[in-house]
Amino acid sequence: MSNLKSFLSLLGLGIILVSCNKGETDDTPVELNAGTLSGGPYTFVVDGIPDMVSTITLDASSLLGSNRTYVITDDSNNILGIPPTLEAVMGVDFDEAGVGTCYIYHLVYEDGLAGLEAGANLDNLEGRFDLSNFVVVVRNGLNAGTLSGGPYTFIVDGTPDMVSTIALDDTELTGDMQTYVITDDSNNILGVPPTLEAVKGVDFDQAGVGTCYIYHLTYSGEISGLEGGQNVNDLSGNFALSNFVVVNRIGLNAGTLSGGPYNFVVDGIPDMVSTIALDNSELTGDVQTYVITDDAKNILGIPPTLDAVMGVDFDEAGVGSCYIFHLTYSGEVNGLEGGQNLADLSGNFALSNFVVVNRNPLHAGKISGGPFTFKVDGTPDMVSGIALDDSKLNGSIQRWVITDDKNNILGLPPTLEAVEGVDFDEAGVGVCLIWHITYEEGLQGLEQGNNLLSGLEGYYAVSNSIRVTRNAVH
Repeated sequence: MSNLKSFLSLLGLGIILVSCNKGETDDTPVELNAGTLSGGPYTFVVDGIPDMVSTITLDASSLLGSNRTYVITDDSNNILGIPPTLEAVMGVDFDEAGVGTCYIYHLVYEDGLAGLEAGANLDNLEGRFDLSNFVVVVRNGLNAGTLSGGPYTFIVDGTPDMVSTIALDDTELTGDMQTYVITDDSNNILGVPPTLEAVKGVDFDQAGVGTCYIYHLTYSGEISGLEGGQNVNDLSGNFALSNFVVVNRIGLNAGTLSGGPYNFVVDGIPDMVSTIALDNSELTGDVQTYVITDDAKNILGIPPTLDAVMGVDFDEAGVGSCYIFHLTYSGEVNGLEGGQNLADLSGNFALSNFVVVNRNPLHAGKISGGPFTFKVDGTPDMVSGIALDDSKLNGSIQRWVITDDKNNILGLPPTLEAVEGVDFDEAGVGVCLIWHITYEEGLQGLEQGNNLLSGLEGYYAVSNSIRVTRNAVH
């Protein structure tokens, strides 16, 4: 027993000695404690109306530190403000910070703390300090809801076109005032209908060909630039736009013509197009017809059907070019008559591409050789080396013509060999001209004694001439 008492006595002495030694050598700093914040998270709408926190509190039961303050940062811990008291925190208008997220901390620290200033980052504080937990303040932008419906595609044809199934999901809608905005595809404001019913009453056909966007707009306070002719991108104030619904306003489509180009010779023989066709897979409009014009788009005829087009004799139009169009229209169209010009049509209409019909003249080719000069001396004089370039020659019948220098016909050799067999010495002193002629059946006046250039009637063409001069002997 005495030994046990001695052991306990020694143990107690050791404890006293350890306790005494610890108190004499402990220089460890006191651990700071910033307390615990409660309240929030807070969610505000940035709408120009002041937003303050109100129920935030600090549990200071374990608070320890010589200096204390509050710190407000963004969500990257960049310091936005340092309100000294909880009352100062509750006086902060978070609406002014715009859209984003704030953190509210309580801070305790000892003298010598570095980095505690606006613009610095909490992560870079240096010194003895302690931060509490943070309270979150979320600052949301206005929400204009979500539009559904469309895209709508209308044909601009004079018939009213309205949207009907458009709807607004307003479950997350915020803001004091709302309206709808209709713009073009560059966001230029065309109209500001106040309600969805008003939107559904808009006749988009009247806007002509193009694209419209329909937005829902919400705002609080004053908003500038919300009027026709302005641009949505230039609005200013506290506002938000929804997604947009597209309204496409498409012009009439006259389809696509294929066939040709056609090349005919104006020779008195009927010339009709035959393989022309219309692709009407995208055709729109209430009424259709075909239009034939000259190459200046002056209207020559208005055949109502493709069969009627194929019945047109283009030879009768003479030399030139024709264009064949397909035309579609709705309502009234003005200027659709012979003698008018397609450029002057007015109304709701569309033209297809055009098919070209070329009406070419007869071509007698080009002759070369000479000029020839002979002496009238009783010795036969024949031409030689005459050639015909017939690369562009057309027409059903050809022959040669010899005239005097006034174009009066002296002879009609049927071939080039016959021309080269003519003895020009027998014609006596004077000038002859050699021509090549091409023509169609029914030509009148092609006979000796008539004038080649003024005395013929029918479909014909003459080439250039070669001169044969017959001089007297001196």
